[in-house]
Amino acid sequence: MRSVSVVLVSFHTGPVLFKAVSSVLNQSEICQVILVDNGNPDTALNELSQCFASDTRFELLTGHGNIGFAGGCNLGVESVKGEFLLLLNPDCIIPDNDSICSLIDTANNLEGDCLLAPRLLNPDQTEQQGGRREILTPWLAFVEGTKLYKLFPNHPYFKRFNMHNQPLPTEVTEIPVTSGACMLLRTSLYRSLGGMDEGFFLHVEDIDFCMRFRKAGGRIFFCPHIPVIHTLSSSQVSERFVEWHKVKGFRRYFKKHFTGLYPAGFISLVNLAIYIRFFILTSKNFFLSLLKRPGFKKK
Repeated sequence: MRSVSVVLVSFHTGPVLFKAVSSVLNQSEICQVILVDNGNPDTALNELSQCFASDTRFELLTGHGNIGFAGGCNLGVESVKGEFLLLLNPDCIIPDNDSICSLIDTANNLEGDCLLAPRLLNPDQTEQQGGRREILTPWLAFVEGTKLYKLFPNHPYFKRFNMHNQPLPTEVTEIPVTSGACMLLRTSLYRSLGGMDEGFFLHVEDIDFCMRFRKAGGRIFFCPHIPVIHTLSSSQVSERFVEWHKVKGFRRYFKKHFTGLYPAGFISLVNLAIYIRFFILTSKNFFLSLLKRPGFKKK
């Protein structure tokens, strides 16, 4: 039997975590399910241990605190025994019991080093953004942030980062970048790249990993016939915290991959736009939260 180890990194995920773990344990190819606890209530940890105690494939790594998503992935992979590695968000549910088997069959039919991504779905079954993406460049980030794509919707210089609004492929298709919410590759490939860059605490580490994977000669494939439901934003963490780490992640990514390839002034302009977006978004949400507080009266 071909063995697959699953690594999930969880931070205050909530009830969907139990469904996610159950969905992967139902897959016949799974030899390990490693849950990296980056911070969950003790009650949830006790319930997890009790719920899956009878399944020796389930392993819980805890006590290390919140080391970030990239750090959590790398910590989990240290214990991986399977030939294949599946990185899975703790709010992702695999609805079909033969999905992992199908992913491995697809991987074995492809030549060279490959990373496979399923079709990410919202709970309403629509395709979720992130499953198939373009390479994120400073220019593409500028187009996305300023919404220039609305002015030139059909121009190749103003294409969007996420490709979910494009026609869905009918067969396995090579893509530039995918989401870290669900990706499968051989464990040896992950380790040969040194895993995720732990300089990214939360977000952008998957984009960086795809970039490094491709630079090392790997290819990324989108599998439209394999659905995975991703509920999104299940962790009980402030949006400001998440958005701030996105800002830091984008800055690190652009500096790491595009220094010397773009004029320094343009990358600084893109970074400024990212900071402005962060300020506008967090300020808007702050004032909206004020309006919802009991006893607040608008004058």
